[in-house]
Amino acid sequence: MSEEVTKKETAVAEKTSTNKKVGAEKEVKSLKKEDSVASEKSQVKPKIKRRKNVRRQVQRGKAFITSTYNNTKICFSDLHGNVLAWSSSGLIGFKGAKKATTYAANQVLNNAHEKVQRYGLKDIEVFVKGVGSGRDAALRALVQKGYNLISIKDTTPIPHNGCRPKKPRRV
Repeated sequence: MSEEVTKKETAVAEKTSTNKKVGAEKEVKSLKKEDSVASEKSQVKPKIKRRKNVRRQVQRGKAFITSTYNNTKICFSDLHGNVLAWSSSGLIGFKGAKKATTYAANQVLNNAHEKVQRYGLKDIEVFVKGVGSGRDAALRALVQKGYNLISIKDTTPIPHNGCRPKKPRRV
């Protein structure tokens, strides 16, 4: 009986020792693979191409002026609709009722003009939306900045007797 037990123990010991050896070999192989991959990566340095920070030149574009009772936003885009620069009175730092003033609209256009100057924009189609006080101020500022206005279109949404409008303010 003792011989049978010793045979079983040795068989179990051999199995466990072989399992350990197989696992250890796998670990060693995987470490060797990682080392070889790491050494290959260190030897091969990827060539990094640096792009020049050159802006594309856009001669003609569109200017979208959105003027509401509470805010004024201006967006410059190319003829395909890709945005070149934008600005709003909240972005500049105006808060509350000051965002809707004509001075804020003028500052919004100055901010957007600085951003879009890099593209060399000259000719503009203007699309005006809304009924706020900044709408005329923004148009005047566009002319003062030297842009050639090709067309001015009013895209204010007008309902065909849709929803009931807000009651007029009594001041």
